[in-house]
Amino acid sequence: MSSETAKPLWLAYTGLVLTPLFWAGNAVVAKGVVGEIPPLSMSFWRWVIALTILLPFGLPGVWRQRHVIREHWLSILALSTFSVAAFNSLLYFAAVTTTATNIALINATIPIMVALLAWVLLGDRTRPVQALGIGLAVLGILAVVARGDLSVLTGLRAQPGDLIMVLAVFSWGLFSVLLRRQAVPLPPITFLTVQITFGTVVILPFFLVDLLFFSGGFELNRSTAIPMMYFAIFPGILAYAFWNHGVHRIGPAKAAIFMYLTPVFASVLAGIFLGERLGQPHIVGGLLILAGLFLATRTTELRRKYR
Repeated sequence: MSSETAKPLWLAYTGLVLTPLFWAGNAVVAKGVVGEIPPLSMSFWRWVIALTILLPFGLPGVWRQRHVIREHWLSILALSTFSVAAFNSLLYFAAVTTTATNIALINATIPIMVALLAWVLLGDRTRPVQALGIGLAVLGILAVVARGDLSVLTGLRAQPGDLIMVLAVFSWGLFSVLLRRQAVPLPPITFLTVQITFGTVVILPFFLVDLLFFSGGFELNRSTAIPMMYFAIFPGILAYAFWNHGVHRIGPAKAAIFMYLTPVFASVLAGIFLGERLGQPHIVGGLLILAGLFLATRTTELRRKYR
């Protein structure tokens, strides 16, 4: 293998390790600053900053493909609503009442949700090993949500943030299924630019209502500006770029393995920066989720995934 061939492959693997690190950091930083930055402000300004950085690269393609965008604008709106708008806003709302570790563990079940919704909505054939994987992952989520106490589930006393995070994963699952059914024929950077634009527009009215009548926004200073830049650049633009490059170089099935690192990174970062500690429910639930992910993804390729 030539050095020219080896270098991009090395870069692809490096990017695939950094991507779950950035996703884990998204949960940890959100938990750390949610007391200073309201969730909707976090979501809205994250995408405004990301779009500002992306526009010089994406705008020429948007102009060239304007007829395609006009033809498929309803599909783009639906895809943007479930991904950019709903998923990220719900994740940041979840950070108000649950831990970064729980967010990462539940978030790791996205491939399971995609497989489940593809089976329900698209009639995809589910192999027995995949069904077993889905079942194990669901048990893992219940273990994390219940925190080792069955009465939490039977008495409906789960943390609101855990349930909101399950809803966020459901939203991303819908996005993934719709992306497959209503694929938009646009180049990746053009689609990403339009997706973020539409999603930001969807968030805007909710952000304004929250700003004027509820949270009042946040004070822009060093302790809030740095997290906002992190949200936009690292789990936003760079994670998207690294993930897409890694999938292109080594294939989605192999790239999917790196997703298992997200809850691992999150638990380490949350322990260091937030003082969160892993309890038995996290360990049991995490092992069940990881086992479920392994079984559900080892025989099929992971479908397109963005954060």
